[in-house]
Amino acid sequence: MSDTRTTSGTGDRTKAEGGFSAEERAAMKARSAELKAEAKRGKAADKEAADEASVLAKIAEMAEPDRAMAERLMAIVADVAPGLLPKLYYGQPGWAKAGKVVVFFRSGLGDKERYSTLGFSGAAQLDDDGGLWPTSYALDHLTDDGADTIAKLVVRAAG
Repeated sequence: MSDTRTTSGTGDRTKAEGGFSAEERAAMKARSAELKAEAKRGKAADKEAADEASVLAKIAEMAEPDRAMAERLMAIVADVAPGLLPKLYYGQPGWAKAGKVVVFFRSGLGDKERYSTLGFSGAAQLDDDGGLWPTSYALDHLTDDGADTIAKLVVRAAG
């Protein structure tokens, strides 16, 4: 079998009959890498949108007053810590940084408890120099003062 090579008039680029030159193969590999990177970015954006839709659907399923509290928490987190993204956490609304849930809400009505819970995971930056800090709060309604306290906690927790 003979290897017939032809030279194009554009320099020393050679290609086997019917094949691609080294430059063409490199360009195809580069384009393939670009497409994979775009797809990965697209998947990340799709995942974020799907996570947010899942959290909103979960909140919509909640009975009052938990639905109103969860909706208000969603607004507070979006306002004070836009870097925290909605994500279900054990089937309940949560907000994550780099994929790790930092703050979450558990419906008391859904758990058949007398109160709901606003909680912070180990990823939250709430550590206190005294070695003691709260990681969850009971909620049966949410006042403006409570919302202000939560906003401050979320900012601190998000780091």
